Amino acid sequence: MIQSSLLNLDNSMRYIYLLFLMLGYMNHLFAQSDWQIQADQINPNQYYGVTVANGMIGLVSSPEPMKVKDVVLNGVYDYYQRGRVSNILKTFNHVNMNLDVDGMRVSPGNVSNYRQVLDMKKAALTTSFDVGDKVVVEHTLMALRHLPYTALTIIQIKAKKDVTITPMSVIEAPNHLTDVRNMYSEIDRPHVTIPLLTSVGKSPSGKHTVAVSNSFIFSESHGKEPDLIHEDWDYNMHLAKFTKVLKAGETYRFSVVSSATSTEHYQDALNEAERLTIFAKLEGTERLLMRHEQAWEELWKSDIVIEGDLQAQKDVRFALYHLYSFSREGTAYSLSPMGLSGLGYNGHVFWDTELWMYPPLLALQPAIAKSMLEYRYQRLGAAKQNAFSHGYKGAMFPWESSDEGSEDTPVWALTGPFQHHITGCIGWAFWKYYQVTKDKVWLRDRGYPVLKEVADFWASRVERKGLGKYEINNVIGANEWQENIDNNAFTNGMAITVLRYANQAAKELGLPTNADWELVAQNIPILKFPDGTTKENATYNGVPIKQADVNLLAYPLEIVSDKSQIEKDLSYYEPRYAPDGPAMGASVLATLYAKLGNAEKAAEIFKKSYIPNKVPPFGVLSETAGGTNPYFATGAGGMLQAVIFGFGGLTISDQGIQQQKGVLPKNWKSLQLKGVGLSRTNYSVK
Repeated sequence: MIQSSLLNLDNSMRYIYLLFLMLGYMNHLFAQSDWQIQADQINPNQYYGVTVANGMIGLVSSPEPMKVKDVVLNGVYDYYQRGRVSNILKTFNHVNMNLDVDGMRVSPGNVSNYRQVLDMKKAALTTSFDVGDKVVVEHTLMALRHLPYTALTIIQIKAKKDVTITPMSVIEAPNHLTDVRNMYSEIDRPHVTIPLLTSVGKSPSGKHTVAVSNSFIFSESHGKEPDLIHEDWDYNMHLAKFTKVLKAGETYRFSVVSSATSTEHYQDALNEAERLTIFAKLEGTERLLMRHEQAWEELWKSDIVIEGDLQAQKDVRFALYHLYSFSREGTAYSLSPMGLSGLGYNGHVFWDTELWMYPPLLALQPAIAKSMLEYRYQRLGAAKQNAFSHGYKGAMFPWESSDEGSEDTPVWALTGPFQHHITGCIGWAFWKYYQVTKDKVWLRDRGYPVLKEVADFWASRVERKGLGKYEINNVIGANEWQENIDNNAFTNGMAITVLRYANQAAKELGLPTNADWELVAQNIPILKFPDGTTKENATYNGVPIKQADVNLLAYPLEIVSDKSQIEKDLSYYEPRYAPDGPAMGASVLATLYAKLGNAEKAAEIFKKSYIPNKVPPFGVLSETAGGTNPYFATGAGGMLQAVIFGFGGLTISDQGIQQQKGVLPKNWKSLQLKGVGLSRTNYSVK
């Protein structure tokens, strides 16, 4: 059609027409590129995978063809003999595949043009490669957003010459699962046969039963479904396979649906895994794709759009993609520092959630933020028991939390018994949710019950030594390199903040306020050096610090609001941040400099907050510069806060979400924050 149109044009018009087509094509490429993360130069020895996840299952990519490294199941914890504490469960690998081409097993050593592309818009990872001069393979993997326990794999094989292919769907059990049992069955119906490859086993201590099941989906356009063969290799692995002869130029396409459950989610995990797989198979590939993409399209109505800096756009969206992937609306699950990217930090929930990852989600996805708070509310009883055990009133939330909400920090780490600011961070997050949503029913049923217990904890935790001397002693602050110190700036500032938030919550509900909470808040000290610089703790003497502490008083707490004081504290502490500290410390500095209107300084530190932490081949974030423990979702939360609340100028207060004057790095033409808050408001900075 293009050719016939060109024949009817003179040379000048033909040139303009071609130029128009080229510009349209380039615009299409650009539009695609800011949604795609590509890995072309893949070195298996320097490979840190990207995760496709849906808030319930996390599938971590591998450099091996048609394989994933890990399958992580959210909310399921057991003991792996690692630090004598629980660990998030790595379950069966139920999405791996093998492929034989003319009897030769596909492996890293016999493929070429190996490439992996993450499409963030559709949350799909596509791996493509050639097998000699025989076939071209495309393997696309996704954790279905609308089906929380189910993954979809789409395989397309194009023959370069006449070949025989044997694809295999494989289920493998990690060594820590016990009593593994493998099953294969076929459910016969008049118009369809449903093959089920299933495995079930016990978690390391036997606490949980975990189960997985998968099934092929064949296209009707390819004619009769191929005959399947089940091979039961050993207790840890079995597979289903078929053989197909392809003619040169022929393309063969099929899919595999794979479901994973546990007794954390269902009493009957085995049968439910099979039911979910049957449901997905009979939905069919196109319906599954449609609903998955619709769910992600809904999420991406809340987005961050940067004009003028393609790399920054991709980096920021990559961070947002991970927070969206690791969390889910309508659950009572929270986020660990590494999300669903593996077993890092045992999958436990820290302050990383409330202070770092939660604020961007609160602004862009309040319903997901609500799920994270529900996780804490459901563990309020355990936090009250923890306070009782330590001689305090109210609720004392654990530094590391897993399933039950009791303290799960390894015994050798003193952060467990002493890093008490976590209780303030949780109370702070609860009030922030109310500020954004004004949901009084939630405040009555969820928010105030938590805030009251948090305030009671701090009122009992202080040591009352006279006016201005309600001290909080023997703690570990945000800067964990200073252990068992007194009157830590961030801890004291957070205690002051949440004591007052608790009284505000009482007022909102028409309940009596607590005069003692306000008395305590008025008398908790924030220490200073003789020159007026805020002092990190009573004995702090200027040594290097791991991460932000004093500077957190200016953002996000706003305990320090005077511009000259903010600048004084920045000037003193910025040079003391250790270069090997975690990513979120620098992001606080970037946010503060942006709020002060210093765009150049903010942009410089913003880049330092994450670019040195990128690891190959996708640029996923490690915890520290040069580190090797991705994906550090805490760092992603920090960098997103620098964009949303720093450059974007958004604030969350009793008036809800508002925008103050934002600033832009010099190479950003504009910044748009799309779909903010319950009202889905758009905010721009130009």
